[in-house]
Amino acid sequence: MEAGDNLKNTAATTAAPAPEPLKKIVLVAGIAAGVQFGWALQLSLLTPYVQLLGIPHKWAAFIWLCGPISGLLVQPIVGFYSDNCTSRFGRRRPFIAAGAGLVAVAVFLIGFAADLGHAGGDSLEKAAKPRAIAVFVVGFWILDVANNMLQGPCRALLADLSHGDARKMSTANALFSFFMAVGNVLGYAAGSYTHLYRVFPFSKTTACDIYCANLKSCFFLSIALLLTVTILALTVVRETPFAVSPEAAAAAKSKIPVFGELFGALKDLPRPMWILLLVTCLNWIAWFPFLLFDTDWMGREVYGGDVGNKFYDQGVRAGALGLMVNSVVLGFASLGVQALARGSGKVKKMWGAVNFLLAVCLAMTVLITKLAEQGRRHHGGGSAVHSPAHGVKVGALALFAVLGIPLAVTYSVPFALASIFSSNSGAGQGLSLGVLNLAIVIPQMVVSVASGPWDELFGGGNLPAFVVGAVAAAASGIFALTMLPSPPANDASAKAMTMGGFH
Repeated sequence: MEAGDNLKNTAATTAAPAPEPLKKIVLVAGIAAGVQFGWALQLSLLTPYVQLLGIPHKWAAFIWLCGPISGLLVQPIVGFYSDNCTSRFGRRRPFIAAGAGLVAVAVFLIGFAADLGHAGGDSLEKAAKPRAIAVFVVGFWILDVANNMLQGPCRALLADLSHGDARKMSTANALFSFFMAVGNVLGYAAGSYTHLYRVFPFSKTTACDIYCANLKSCFFLSIALLLTVTILALTVVRETPFAVSPEAAAAAKSKIPVFGELFGALKDLPRPMWILLLVTCLNWIAWFPFLLFDTDWMGREVYGGDVGNKFYDQGVRAGALGLMVNSVVLGFASLGVQALARGSGKVKKMWGAVNFLLAVCLAMTVLITKLAEQGRRHHGGGSAVHSPAHGVKVGALALFAVLGIPLAVTYSVPFALASIFSSNSGAGQGLSLGVLNLAIVIPQMVVSVASGPWDELFGGGNLPAFVVGAVAAAASGIFALTMLPSPPANDASAKAMTMGGFH
């Protein structure tokens, strides 16, 4: 969120300096690779890991509540205070440094949760390890808070370095998106490699098996990358200390910080924004079950394993490989989104079409699961577990790849439309994007609470939540095609589409 109006006016009274050199923008954007490396590990490996610690599948989703909650609370608060920070080190750099430090603490707690739990009295013979679970949950919440502390100030620093230059800002957004894709690919590649623990032999201990040791090793690489790019960026890129007049500071303090403005804006939203919120909400109800349980689905339903056995581990690794392929497709598809979105009516048609594609892909998880089960019955007489047939593996990986196309649209179009609609209505850009964030994090919280018990109600697998996601994706596509207004085809809108980028 931006600072108060008085702070904006104060900044506007000075002449805008020239944009910083591209190399500085590249260095700051590169922090996204370190952040996204950690996110990729979370998405691919942590749901299986919490079940190894003894958390039942139906409760594993509750762990993921910290992501949307911290996104709802931390980013606006950090954004507000970084806008008003008068530290001699700059407005954004202190928050970026603090976020990177917290990531290091969180990674240590997560990676060594089993060891710390065992040292605290957890029994190796019992499935549930309460002390390890407690350490993990604390570390996981710190990690999500720290990641949200990093992303907001990084994007704000890129905007500061661009100094209002539209072309430079567009380049900065594109670079940030590029490095997000790089971090995804690196994270999923590390997660899919089964012998990474050999690089760090000390990672395998009495309380930490090979899967745990691989996870620990992945996080070692993650924090090394993040600290390297962060230190390099903060060393090279300097900020001018931000000076605030006493009158502007008093005016900013007298306002309700962030949330009064955020929720107050809901009363005055134009109709196009309400429709955009509806389509976005349904879109994320569709996405989040798969993002939450994709590797668990590969381990359980596709490979037929149980938590802790070799087939489950193979499935999780295959899922991580699928997510890496998904990220590669995402990167290429993102380059085409902006070209396809130009022209009146094309945006809503494209978003509607890819939502139907998302619905078909989520429905296909049922077919792939049934084919995998049929193959196991054919080879094992019903009880034995066998690796799925080659065709099933290829089909599952192809599913991950195709999903990169609608994911590219999900990461770009809603934010671009929010920028366009808010410009046409005279609303603030930052405030409109903050309102849009509600349509993303609230569905995530609902899915985190409901998906585990909902799956348990139908036998404990992942398919029930995926089917609900398919229905939500189809509904999102229908509303996008029939109700969502088309942005006007003018230069301002085209510029907003370009600037919307990935958020």
